[in-house]
Amino acid sequence: MTEDARGSRATEAFFGRRRGKTLRPRQEALVDRLLPRLALDLTAGAPPLATLFDPEVTDFRLEIGFGGGEQLLHESGRHPKTGFIGVEPFVNGMAKLLSALDENPRRNVRLHDDDATELLDWLPPASLTGIDLLYPDPWPKRRHWKRRFVSRSNLGRFARVLRPGGRFRFASDIDSYVNWTLLHCRGHPAFAWEAASAADWRTPYEGWPGTRYEAKALREGRVPAYLTFTRR
Repeated sequence: MTEDARGSRATEAFFGRRRGKTLRPRQEALVDRLLPRLALDLTAGAPPLATLFDPEVTDFRLEIGFGGGEQLLHESGRHPKTGFIGVEPFVNGMAKLLSALDENPRRNVRLHDDDATELLDWLPPASLTGIDLLYPDPWPKRRHWKRRFVSRSNLGRFARVLRPGGRFRFASDIDSYVNWTLLHCRGHPAFAWEAASAADWRTPYEGWPGTRYEAKALREGRVPAYLTFTRR
């Protein structure tokens, strides 16, 4: 456990630094004005997720570590009747998404800018239809492997909040983390791997917009993997 950079609470340290370059004035203003309107209040008990979105929203998905928010923005536009919860502790990534949401508002997006495990423990049981963990920090050094988000304890958290038939999607260009995730998920009784051939995990997800991390990986010759696991 480490002390949160803001001093608000201890975290499980699955993410690194909280800030990068100094935010521009407009970005700072959006963090101060727009983020509080979209952020979930975890200080009280979790209500039914349907109460957090418009009435037509019936399914709920979570993206952990959305980076610049490309996938979250794309998917929330494609699926207006699905409620999306995005988690990103990195302030600059959050500011980038807020800028996009300010220009193209979404009524089906809520946000959390802190530790994802805190949110997972707060969510009601069997409340999500999907969880996305896309290009997470691979923590390549052996001494840092305990900081990889995919772990037995976090898969237990996923299993608690996913509905039966719900999906956990994991994408990465780092082979060691892909293998790590396969071993952990195949060893967990709550999850089944959806793959019949290599093409199943080399083919991007339906409607996949790509991300800047993926583009960099492809430029550098790394081959992404797209894994999907179903909650039994």
